[in-house]
Amino acid sequence: MNKRLGPKDSELIAQYRNGSEAAFEVLVDKYKSRVYTTIYLIVKDEGVAEDLLQDVFVKVVHTLNSDRYNEEGKFQPWLMRIAHNLAIDYFRKKKRYPSIVMEDGSNLFNTLKFSDDNVEDLTVKDETHRMVRQLVDELPEAQKQVLVMRHYMDMSFQEIADQTGVSINTALGRMRYALINMRKKLKQINVAYDKIFYPK
Repeated sequence: MNKRLGPKDSELIAQYRNGSEAAFEVLVDKYKSRVYTTIYLIVKDEGVAEDLLQDVFVKVVHTLNSDRYNEEGKFQPWLMRIAHNLAIDYFRKKKRYPSIVMEDGSNLFNTLKFSDDNVEDLTVKDETHRMVRQLVDELPEAQKQVLVMRHYMDMSFQEIADQTGVSINTALGRMRYALINMRKKLKQINVAYDKIFYPK
């Protein structure tokens, strides 16, 4: 017996692509509560969650209209991934100066070689944090997710595991690999910084 009510997501997407705004409204009504809850559990702010909810569906519209959507039959997981990623990105952008602790216990920014004078230079500081945000962006998605939730959102590993649906050991492993990758990239940056601040 088929308990499914109404058209499939794939049918609604096809109808929307053929010009039916009503089909998209059905998708929004079907998932907006679930998307909002997912976002709210991360950001814990109703106003921010409402804004990001709108952003999620704007992104969905842009993707569908540009023919870049290829998650046939997997609309819901794709939608929830967008919601989750936008909530994570919100924290990454909002918190300009996160304290990222490396696997040896040292602060990430102490691994960058500055003279005392340069550390006080706001331009240098801003540039450094811009670089770190870029490094975070370049991490594999699962590693970036755990690092942002831990260091930008101050979530415990238990909370991260619950939110992402993995075991604590998996969350810890992803964090470890994220920090290892960050350290490798930082070594490359330090070489560049040496050339800038300590020219021969």
